[in-house]
Amino acid sequence: MSADAQVVFTKADPVKRIIAVVIDMLLACVVGVIPFIGGLVGAGYLLIRDALPVEALGYKSVGRKVMKLSVVKQGAPGTKIEYIDSIKRNWVFAMGPLGMAFMIIPLLGWIVAFLLGIAGVVLAAYEIYNMFTDPQGIRLGDKMAGTMVVED
Repeated sequence: MSADAQVVFTKADPVKRIIAVVIDMLLACVVGVIPFIGGLVGAGYLLIRDALPVEALGYKSVGRKVMKLSVVKQGAPGTKIEYIDSIKRNWVFAMGPLGMAFMIIPLLGWIVAFLLGIAGVVLAAYEIYNMFTDPQGIRLGDKMAGTMVVED
């Protein structure tokens, strides 16, 4: 490809993106039932899922691998997503599993977990709205990280 060639990406189908997130959330929730450490591991997975150091998965999450989606840097096609990019994109989705880590603390931990869960649901709804309404499907997390999700 010449230096002048323009790489064209196909915007990812929002429904496929939601299914990929559900798959990843289910994995995080399964791990999250392990007291304290499970919530941290689940939240960690959701934070770095777009830069997983697993070659067999193509350095992406299980959900994205199954749904044949990739996260790319805007304006820098072919650039590998770094951990910080993944964290910027996914902090919203890690709030619920992180809240599960607080469940071992009676009362105060339950309140923190509940508040993190509510905040996560509200922000996730806003992110879904952006996926459907933005012409390129770019949501708040994508804007923060300078990324977008495309079809493989």
